[in-house]
Amino acid sequence: MACMFQTSTSVPTASVKAVRRFNRFFTRRIGVLDPYLGSDLSLTDVRVLYELAHREAPVASELARDLGLDGGYLSRILRRFEQAGWLTRSAHANDARQSVLTITEAGRTAFEPLQQRSRDEAAALLASLDPARQQKVVTAMQQIEALLEPQAADAIKPRTALLRDPIPGDMGWVVQQHGEIYWREYGWNSEFEAMVADIAAQFIRKFDPQWEKCWIAELEGERVGAIFVVRKSATTAQLRMLLLTPGARGLGLGARLTDECIAFARAKGYRKIVLWTNSCLVAARGIYARRGFELVKSAPYEGFGQKLVGETWSLKLQDAGWAIRDS
Repeated sequence: MACMFQTSTSVPTASVKAVRRFNRFFTRRIGVLDPYLGSDLSLTDVRVLYELAHREAPVASELARDLGLDGGYLSRILRRFEQAGWLTRSAHANDARQSVLTITEAGRTAFEPLQQRSRDEAAALLASLDPARQQKVVTAMQQIEALLEPQAADAIKPRTALLRDPIPGDMGWVVQQHGEIYWREYGWNSEFEAMVADIAAQFIRKFDPQWEKCWIAELEGERVGAIFVVRKSATTAQLRMLLLTPGARGLGLGARLTDECIAFARAKGYRKIVLWTNSCLVAARGIYARRGFELVKSAPYEGFGQKLVGETWSLKLQDAGWAIRDS
């Protein structure tokens, strides 16, 4: 009796077996078969929550298309999220049939521990390998994605940007890029570069790894961004020196760097995270506002050869009763 399911004669049986073997191996290694990330949510639930947290003004039809989900199935997930207070809907400006989906602060609070757990598991997967082998694994994953979905090849770079700890030479690059970019784009003079140099030097001299962190972003081995979180007090973290080179903009990397800072500060038990910026830095201000930061102080001043408006922004991370760990 002939088998009802036959593989294509153009694909060797050994290759089919190899793909299936790899699927079994990888799903076991990343814990897909376990309760996902130790939560009550399914893998699909968490993926939808991830997209809501990282997209700007998504609509349901867009999510269903990009995630390959049945519209009715996605609708039920979104309804549950809305009932849980994780999601709000608002009218679409150009299409009355669509609703813009926005994750709430409660939704971010539910999602961020899952995102951190996922990061930790991915790091643990690679931790036993030396840096060269780690890069081989990442490159192999990129190649698989590009070969099986060529139309997505151009999108691989922003999704696989490497965020790493700083090494000698990185702080000089951070200072140089701030000086060059802000002079070229805003006309700020060398006073600004000097201020950045002072902040970078202080970070190196007083760095406390238990409470502070810096991320350097790389694309294809080239430095393209940076961000810092420092200990302002026992209860307050400060986000500093978010930077992206012009070629790295539009990839969502600024948002990703900011999310890393927020997740780190929350995991350390800080009650809030604050930052100082300027009103002319529209893109950065948008990133902060979309993550729940609130403008708490604004004042004009003259600095860096310009007339500017300095702003202080703040994001509450924990309730007042949260037990803060002190050093």
